[in-house]
Amino acid sequence: MRDLRISVTDRCNFRCVYCMPREVFDANHQFLPHSAILSFEEIARLARIFVGLGVQKLRLTGGEPLVRRDLYRLVAMLAELPVEITLTTNGSLLAKQAKALKAAGLHRVTVSLDSLDDATFRAMNDADFPVAKVIDAIEAAAAEGLPVKVNTVVKRGVNDQDIVRMAERWRGTGHVARFIEYMDVGSSNGWRMDDVVPSAEVVKRIAARWPLEPIGANYPGEVAERWRYVDGAGEIGVISSVTQAFCSTCTRMRLSTEGSLFTCLFAQSGHDLKSLVRGGASDEELRNEIAAVWQRRADRYSEIRTEATSRERKVEMSYIGG
Repeated sequence: MRDLRISVTDRCNFRCVYCMPREVFDANHQFLPHSAILSFEEIARLARIFVGLGVQKLRLTGGEPLVRRDLYRLVAMLAELPVEITLTTNGSLLAKQAKALKAAGLHRVTVSLDSLDDATFRAMNDADFPVAKVIDAIEAAAAEGLPVKVNTVVKRGVNDQDIVRMAERWRGTGHVARFIEYMDVGSSNGWRMDDVVPSAEVVKRIAARWPLEPIGANYPGEVAERWRYVDGAGEIGVISSVTQAFCSTCTRMRLSTEGSLFTCLFAQSGHDLKSLVRGGASDEELRNEIAAVWQRRADRYSEIRTEATSRERKVEMSYIGG
């Protein structure tokens, strides 16, 4: 166990078609009440216990984490721990908060950006949000000294025509473009294998324009396969959960907004930690429970994925983070 992904909210101001499609997450959708979600103090306590068990990186996710008020306060609490603190965001609120987040101790940021074509991007986020504002946010974060990775979920026939253009936009900028295979997360995005663009195809398309060579992982269990431009203009990453499953080397745990622990992005159920936290459990009791969950895990969903399993009910990505 090396990585803990912490979902700080189940809410989001986008309705991306592969994550929170509007026909499911509509005006009548019931999000969690504030009393049900973990407080910053509760999150910080659990994070400290996870770090004691070997976690070296904390990633704040959502929903959209920056819709949670004063998130920089949580970052400051977590910054007291000897770990890397990162954030995944859609970028819509990042420009205004980048300075405070960096000052609080955030180390890196990952921004989701699925197309550079404005019409395509607006169609995918289904919130009429323009590309230009996300790019401005990326530059604002970089100006504050935050390294940036740009994540693109690639869906065939929707935004795969933008692969080379996306690589070109971030070549030589110091930012790392990463391309993610479209996954059957949750039960509401209508996933089909035919919609997946294999990472090998992504690499082939980019390498046809600018030669690439593979490079090693930054750390054990890194999910992105790294490639660098032969001409020295930086690197790209590809995340191949569908075509090259990495279940056997997974080092991640996920803490949901309301304090449930998940051992897999494709899980059907979690393990309740909030009841223990609010029921007076000691740090040792929490530590033992977390360790037991980790030691019992046998997740290998991506290795056994089929069209049939893709239709099984799974926890939504907006609830436990990507």
